[in-house]
Parts: sequence; C-alpha cells; structure tokens
Amino acid sequence: MQLPTTFNGLIEEANQLDLYKKLILQLNKDFLLANIDLDFHEDVLPSSLKLILHETVYKLIQEKFTDYLNLLYIIDVSEKQVKALDGDDVLKLSEDVAFLILKREWQKVWYKNQY
Repeated sequence: MQLPTTFNGLIEEANQLDLYKKLILQLNKDFLLANIDLDFHEDVLPSSLKLILHETVYKLIQEKFTDYLNLLYIIDVSEKQVKALDGDDVLKLSEDVAFLILKREWQKVWYKNQY
C-alpha cells in the first residue's frame, strides 16, 4: 500500500474508492475510544474535516497533553513519525500530526476494505 503524501491526495483516494464515509466513521470511533468530544458528521466537507481536526489536535497539545498522547496511542500513530516532526512551531506540529492521524486512519479503512 502506497500512502498518500498530501491531505488532498488522501481525500481523493478515499473518494475514488468510495471510502470517505468509512474514514469519517473510523475517526469518530477512535476519538470516542479516547474520550475526546469530537464527532464528525458523515457528510463533512474535506476542508472542514482538515480544519476541525487541526484545531482539535492543537487544543489537545496546548491544554490536554495527556489526552493527546492517549489519542495517538489509540489511533496507533507511529511514535517515530511524531518525533521526526519539528516541535518548535505548535501550529505547524498540530497540522502535521492531524495529517499523520488521518493517514493512520486511512490505512485501517483501506485494509479493512481490501481484506
């Protein structure tokens, strides 16, 4: 499986395979498991998804760091990839982590669909 390298590439691939709604459901499921109050509507626009996810990750890093770490653990985001990001700019870091979250969720949805 070749993972998309951009947010738009990921959304495009999800739409082509008709898996966008499943991606949203997977996000909702994992956020619920992490006890984070975030529930995307199935018809959320990709631009809104990106913005809300970015804002949520930013707030978690700033205000609820333990919940942020728990979320990354539940979603199973690679610790190596997170550590490789530049942590100096929290805004940029939260955007990058939001994309890592989406990529990991996309992997789960893609594999479930394939097998």
